[in-house]
Amino acid sequence: MSNYSVFLPSYSIGDDVYKEIPKICEAYGRKAVVVGGKTAMAKAREALLESVKGSNIEISDFVWFGGDSTYENVEMLKKNPVVANADMIFAVGGGRSVDTSKTMCDQTGQPIFVFPTIASNCAAITETTVIYDSNHVFKELYFPKKPATHCFINTKIIAEAPSNFIWAGIGDALSKEYECTFSSRGDELDHTNLLGVDISRNCVEPLLKYGKKAYEDAKAHRVSEELEQVILNIIITAGLVSVLVINDYNSCLAHSVYYGCTTLEKIEKNHLHGEVVSYGVLVMLTCDKQFKERDRVYSFNKNLGLPTCLADIEVEEKDLDKVLDKAMETGDIKHVPYKITREMIYNSIMDLEKLM
Repeated sequence: MSNYSVFLPSYSIGDDVYKEIPKICEAYGRKAVVVGGKTAMAKAREALLESVKGSNIEISDFVWFGGDSTYENVEMLKKNPVVANADMIFAVGGGRSVDTSKTMCDQTGQPIFVFPTIASNCAAITETTVIYDSNHVFKELYFPKKPATHCFINTKIIAEAPSNFIWAGIGDALSKEYECTFSSRGDELDHTNLLGVDISRNCVEPLLKYGKKAYEDAKAHRVSEELEQVILNIIITAGLVSVLVINDYNSCLAHSVYYGCTTLEKIEKNHLHGEVVSYGVLVMLTCDKQFKERDRVYSFNKNLGLPTCLADIEVEEKDLDKVLDKAMETGDIKHVPYKITREMIYNSIMDLEKLM
């Protein structure tokens, strides 16, 4: 038996949760630099500065992450002396900005604290980062040695964000249970993977139960119990699964469909990650002939305005060769209960079109 370590994420949540920063972060040093997206940093700036007043922590600067999760932006940040001299990094924003800081801190060894300003995915607590190329097309996954030191989930800031982010987050989190249980099907699971797969079984039902109300509250910029439960599902439940299971179980066909779609310019410009992944869930359930479950999610997507057909994500049938080329290249459909072919994915997409 080989030795291994599991680093579990920790988090704080609430509408005034930044007040916990000094107590949790002071042990890691005095000088913090905030790295993130421009809008995200503007939204969190006042609350962050207020939270460290009178403490031993100084926020020395706010630094833009570069606009996309690329190795080039990681190197840009590493060469910035303000960032390089910080005792700790406060990563603020959504998935791509957080992933950039996570990748950098894995390479520099700096402690990283994450402050999601939207709940569109589980990037804030995972041990995985998604790297894109200079054309914003998916390049590869990067695997930090451990998750962020701590995650501060400010429900007030997330509720004030555009509601399409929570909408897309629901779509992304929907995939975790279906992909994880599908890709691990038939395998003999050790303790850690078994724990992760079992946690994944708690992803779908809370979203179907609370998702509609949470989305309505997000549109009204109102913090509610339903919104908090959905935020926790998107960031924590899905994120814990990602931390515990091997990457073979972490994502599957739904994400392959998304990565395939990133080859199309309209996807990058007009559609969010989780929005497209939610369509990929329908493709995967169709491919696996889980028609009853597919129809249940199809109705949920319709009710929430999530995509159910190619037109909803501005993909035409003539685009599918390009989409399927990329989808078949990803590692997400390598470890599956049976071989998934290009023809199977195409036929599943066409079967979905018939439901319109």
